Amino acid sequence: MSSRPSLLLLHGALGASEQFGELIPVLGDEYGFDVVTLDFPGHGGQPIPEDAFSIAGFAAYLREWIEGNGRRGIDIFGYSMGGYVALHLAREAPELVGRIFTLATKFAWNPETSAREVKMLDADIIEAKVPRFAEQLEARHQPGDWRAVLAKTAEMMTNLGDRNELPIDSLADVAGSVTIGIGDRDQMVTIEESLAAYRALPNGRFVAMPGTPHPIEKVPTKRLARELGEFFLN
Repeated sequence: MSSRPSLLLLHGALGASEQFGELIPVLGDEYGFDVVTLDFPGHGGQPIPEDAFSIAGFAAYLREWIEGNGRRGIDIFGYSMGGYVALHLAREAPELVGRIFTLATKFAWNPETSAREVKMLDADIIEAKVPRFAEQLEARHQPGDWRAVLAKTAEMMTNLGDRNELPIDSLADVAGSVTIGIGDRDQMVTIEESLAAYRALPNGRFVAMPGTPHPIEKVPTKRLARELGEFFLN
């Protein structure tokens, strides 16, 4: 194993580790990280599980990955859902997780917010109105069926609206050092819910990135790498 500081990058819903393609070399070459990634079940070509997608299920997968790869205490950057999964595991098994930096992670789930997000996950509408995105999803999740990934993600979001798997007040049980990051142009996650999550943490830190929308592809790579370096290397 490398003697350089390890950093695990976790992708978001509908995402895959390949989305960190620009970030990885910057973190490795300019900041000296030993960067590692994984793809959650059903994502990035991983087999699609028969069971429903869930944060608890992804956290269990992350637990197995950490223990199986001898990475106990690894620091984690979690984008969107990846941050939610990392915090869920940190609450349940703090000995497995080091410091956590989340970006664009949604914490305020209820039936209304879930319905709004699920409405944008109709495969037929995406294929008809945003064909390029449909092509990206198909390529990203091959040989899996991107439509199945979309449907399972919509089901997970509906379930989160009915029962938030990580209520904001439960973050009081996450004792480790955590940075909650949010872009000021994020149209999915509000600054208010991010601040509420930060304030609930015993050892929290808050970062707002200017001019930054939700999609990871539109997050300024150099700026994000600088924030990660400042947090994890100091």
